[in-house]
Amino acid sequence: MTIQQLRYVVRIAQCGSITEAARQLFVAQPSLSASVKELEAELGIEIFRRTPRGIALSPEGTEFLSYARQILDQTQLLEERYKHKKPAKQLCRISTQHYAFAVNAFVNLISSLETDEYEFTLRETRTYEIIEDVANFQSEIGILYLSAFNEKVLRNLFKEKSLRYTPLFEAEPHVFLSSVHPLAGRSEIELSELEEYPCLVFEQGAYNSFYFSEEILSTEPHKKRIHVSDRATLFNLLIGLNGYTICTGVLNRNLNGDNIVSVKLRTEERMRVGYVVSEKAPIGSCAREYLAELKRLIAADGFALLS
Repeated sequence: MTIQQLRYVVRIAQCGSITEAARQLFVAQPSLSASVKELEAELGIEIFRRTPRGIALSPEGTEFLSYARQILDQTQLLEERYKHKKPAKQLCRISTQHYAFAVNAFVNLISSLETDEYEFTLRETRTYEIIEDVANFQSEIGILYLSAFNEKVLRNLFKEKSLRYTPLFEAEPHVFLSSVHPLAGRSEIELSELEEYPCLVFEQGAYNSFYFSEEILSTEPHKKRIHVSDRATLFNLLIGLNGYTICTGVLNRNLNGDNIVSVKLRTEERMRVGYVVSEKAPIGSCAREYLAELKRLIAADGFALLS
C-alpha cells in the first residue's frame, strides 16, 4: 500500500468516476484502475462497486476512506513541516437544498480566504443526493430540513448511512411570490388562497417521494404544479406565471434582487433546517469555517440557533 494509492482512492471517491479521477490526476484510466485493484487485492477488500450511476464506495470502502484521509492529512502536515512545501489547496465541498443563505455563506467564506489556491464545490441538489453525497464523502456537509412529516424516514436513512444531523434553526413556512403578485402585500396567507396559482416545486428525480420533497406540506393537493430543477428557473416562473413556492422565508436581496417577496403561510407546521455530516470522518477546517459563517448569517436574519 502506497500514499499514491490512497490519493487515488480519495480522488475517485470525490469524483464518483474513475474516468474523471484519471483526468484530474493526469493518469491513464487503465493504470488508475489497475492500481486500485492491486490495493484491493493486497487488503482483501472491495473498495469500489460499479453502479448505474457510476462508481460507489462499498461499506468496507467507506471505512477505508476515512482512514486514508487521516493518513493523507498527517502526511501533508509532515511534508509541510520537514520538506518546506507550501500548504495544499484549501478544499470544501457542500451539498444543499435550494437555500439562498447557504449560497451566501459560501460566497462570504471564499471572499474571506487569504490564499491563492482553493478548490470548492457547492451543489444545490435533490434531497436524497445530498444524503448520498455526504455518505459517500463527495461532500463534507449536507444542508436540508426536517419536519414532523419527514423526520422519521430521514432519520432512519441518516442512521443507515452513518450520518449525524445537527439542527440550525426552526422556521415558520412562508411562500415566495413575485413582488407584483396579487397576494404579495399580505402579511399572512392561507394555502387555500393559492389554489388558482401554479405551485412550483423542486423535482426529486428517482426519489420523488413526499418524504424527500424540499417543500413542506408536500402531500397537500395542488390544481397546478410545476416541477423545476434549479432556483433561477423557479424564480423566473414565480415572476412570469404568478406562481408560488413554499419555503423557509429567508431571502437574500443581494442574490435574489427585489422581484421576490416572502409572505408567512398560516400553518402549525415548522421547518427545522440543519446539516448532516459523516460519523466516520471529521470535516475539514474550511467546512468548519463555512458552518461558522452559516450560523452567523442565520443569527443575523433574526433566527435563534438551535445548536
